Amino acid sequence: MTVTLQSAENFRVVSLLPSATEIIAAIGCGHLLVGRSHECDYPEWVSRLPVCSTSRIDVSKPSDQIDRDVKGLLKNALSIFEVDAEALAELRPTHIVTQTQCEVCAVSPQDVDAALCEITRLEPTIISVEPKRFQQIFADVRTIGKALGSESTAKSLNLELAEKIAQVYSQATFQDTRPTVGCIEWIEPLMSAGNWVPDLVELAGGDDVLATVGEHSPWLSWEKLQSADPEILIVMPCGFSIERTEQEFHLLESHSEWPNLKAVRENKVFITDGNQLFNRPGPRVLESVEVLAEIIHPEVFEPRNSELWRRVENCNG
Repeated sequence: MTVTLQSAENFRVVSLLPSATEIIAAIGCGHLLVGRSHECDYPEWVSRLPVCSTSRIDVSKPSDQIDRDVKGLLKNALSIFEVDAEALAELRPTHIVTQTQCEVCAVSPQDVDAALCEITRLEPTIISVEPKRFQQIFADVRTIGKALGSESTAKSLNLELAEKIAQVYSQATFQDTRPTVGCIEWIEPLMSAGNWVPDLVELAGGDDVLATVGEHSPWLSWEKLQSADPEILIVMPCGFSIERTEQEFHLLESHSEWPNLKAVRENKVFITDGNQLFNRPGPRVLESVEVLAEIIHPEVFEPRNSELWRRVENCNG
């Protein structure tokens, strides 16, 4: 029996995860992409690729309604996402990239399997990532690079990112102060940002007091938020741009405990782009750390990424 190995140049890749799409592009494999998820939008040129997934949730609704819709689907054992089986059949991917991190955040292997069951004679390699810690983002870069025949470039990318992040870390941790920080991943109901985000806060010279590193983002009561009372509050809702977060911000301001928070009283409340940065564990983890450092230690870091974050002016009324 003769086994024919497929050349990487003949790979046809569908990425169903925005961070993976960014990794694929960053390691020089963007030309292998033939399809993407409905959420993949960076680099900008990927928007020209065929879309292979949809969401059953109307994300234009307010955050509390989105939460109810998500919980309703999960309660009935329904997936939030749907993979387009016809699109996959037409694109004939050799590789599909997805994730097992969160069934709410992006397409899962189960969604892919459901679509593949409808297609005969299509057996792509499934590349699945699951970053929970900062260091595991580098592992995902290696995994994708190895699978797509670009292991050397993936290694170079990791070294470059690690070196630049280490520079931020050395400057941030040299400071005498280490402010307490709270990161909000959902507005209504409240949720703090877990997984790799506490790692990033530490690298930026802060102390995350609302979540545990490496654990899923936890629901957060107002009582716990008031008890922790972080010096700096950073709002980064999952999937929300800065502008979208500003539209929802009144839900925080209208709560009776809001004006009593230290960060609010001292005008240290900030909004960041949760969609483009903190929700995407990929190459732009560097920009994520830089944004946090600029917010946490403005006495050291110039606002070079000012388009990616904003201070909430007069948040104390």
